[in-house]
Amino acid sequence: MNEKELQRYLKDAFPHENAACEWKEMSNLKNDFSGKEKDDVISYVSALANMEGGDLVIGVKDKTLEIAGIDPYHYTTQSATLKLKDFCANLSSEGLKIDEYITEDTQKIVWVIHVPKHQPRLPVYAHSKAWQRIEDSLVLMTKERYDAILSERIAEEDWSANVIDGATIEDLDVEAIELARGKYKELYPEKAAEVDSWDDVKFLNKAHILSKGKVTNTAIILLGKEESEHLISPAVCKIRWILKDGRDENKDFRVLSIPMIKAVEELRGLIRNTTYTYTMSGSLFPETMRRYDVFTLREPLCNAIAHQDYSRHARIEVVEYEDDKLVFRNYGQFIPKSIEDVVQNDFPESEYRNRFLVEAMRNIKMVETEGGGIRKLFIQQKNRFFPMPQYDLSNGMVVCEIQGNILDENFAKILANNPSMSLAEIMLLDRVQKHQPINDDAITLLRKKRYIEGRKPNFFLSSKLADESSHVGLKSTYIKNKSFDDKYFKKLIVEYITKFHKASRQEINVLLKDKLPETLTDTQKENKITNLLSALKREKMIMNGEHREWFLVKKGKSTRNIE
Repeated sequence: MNEKELQRYLKDAFPHENAACEWKEMSNLKNDFSGKEKDDVISYVSALANMEGGDLVIGVKDKTLEIAGIDPYHYTTQSATLKLKDFCANLSSEGLKIDEYITEDTQKIVWVIHVPKHQPRLPVYAHSKAWQRIEDSLVLMTKERYDAILSERIAEEDWSANVIDGATIEDLDVEAIELARGKYKELYPEKAAEVDSWDDVKFLNKAHILSKGKVTNTAIILLGKEESEHLISPAVCKIRWILKDGRDENKDFRVLSIPMIKAVEELRGLIRNTTYTYTMSGSLFPETMRRYDVFTLREPLCNAIAHQDYSRHARIEVVEYEDDKLVFRNYGQFIPKSIEDVVQNDFPESEYRNRFLVEAMRNIKMVETEGGGIRKLFIQQKNRFFPMPQYDLSNGMVVCEIQGNILDENFAKILANNPSMSLAEIMLLDRVQKHQPINDDAITLLRKKRYIEGRKPNFFLSSKLADESSHVGLKSTYIKNKSFDDKYFKKLIVEYITKFHKASRQEINVLLKDKLPETLTDTQKENKITNLLSALKREKMIMNGEHREWFLVKKGKSTRNIE
């Protein structure tokens, strides 16, 4: 088609702008695809999807549909479709399509983006906000429209509740049943004696694992024998654990199968949950703890099991980065509005993909009985002064990353000195330490409280405020290395004093003791540290001050360096 023919075709196919159709010029997709909220492509896609779906015509002038053309930048219709899924949370891929038209005479490009209606009870978000069109204006979704979407009826079948023809209780693992029975009694201690009198079928009915005595998909997932997994085919229920070393190379792996109630415990034994040490304010002794507590190890994994979309025929993934972090991944769209809503609004989730499975897992203490598990996960990290959990909800998956150490010493100090800080403020500070963008309201709030310094967008956590901390032990986690020879320990001491200008013997003890071989006694460790300090003093790298604190030898007094 030439330019006039294309304009005529578009007028016939899309004659009016309304809640189901938008005409937009948007000449340069470099800036207009995901740029300024309310004015870019993804905002209009959100607005169309949140009504009945519709069409967005870009590359034409408003009112006249005169062909203006677009510069697609580096986008193709295929890559742009994928980006829409990434940038528009909850946008369905079913019916999402982009048609491209190029005029034969002027080589102008026009795109028509066909936008599907939102999925039941799932508003579509762009820039973490839900949009809609009211008359000629694009606006934030009204409460009335939001409530209308959330109250829509979901006709989707709960796969986890389905009964499996031909399956019997003999397909379940005896040890797993007994483990489940014990957890049920922990949850309902007043029923313990009664539970002991129930046979397995009655217990599993009461726990909502069987359905009227019949084996469900839930029963196989939680309690099934490993050889019974074929009964839920083509669904897959496995956990793949991978251990990566400091070079991001695979060091170990394992694939865990059903029953999941035992697999969760088995995974806990695989994870190298090493110790982490710092000194609490006002204490002369270091605080040593595991990088991840039991709840932090279980909650993301059990959430992945509970909310996995088993129709995707995929494994749940757990990647352990040695002495650094854990990453959990499951397949399935995140149903609540956002992680921020779940964390900041202290109430349990009410919508679940696998309702029968979630109820069964509650009854055997695999998920929080009153909801709020994700919020509690954030609180656990806060109590350790560690970074907040990080979630990626793109590509129809939920990826949860749990850091097992301190990333930014100032973040840890601010948390230590401000125990009453709200989770909302902590989440904003966490974005700063991870160099992620924050909005103007957040900037104003954090500046007012003196938590951040610098200019937009290059903010950093306030070192002035953090320096007021008495958490000397938090300093000891700043320098990290995996070597264990004398040269390494000497370098660690020098780097520490360089960073903090001086160091007491207590601080150096905290810095080194947990890194020394466990074969040494406490006395041997003390002697080892004494010898290291003496060696550095002989080498004229450090000197002792009036108050028995160690300082670097001033420049010119030593020509030696530690490589």
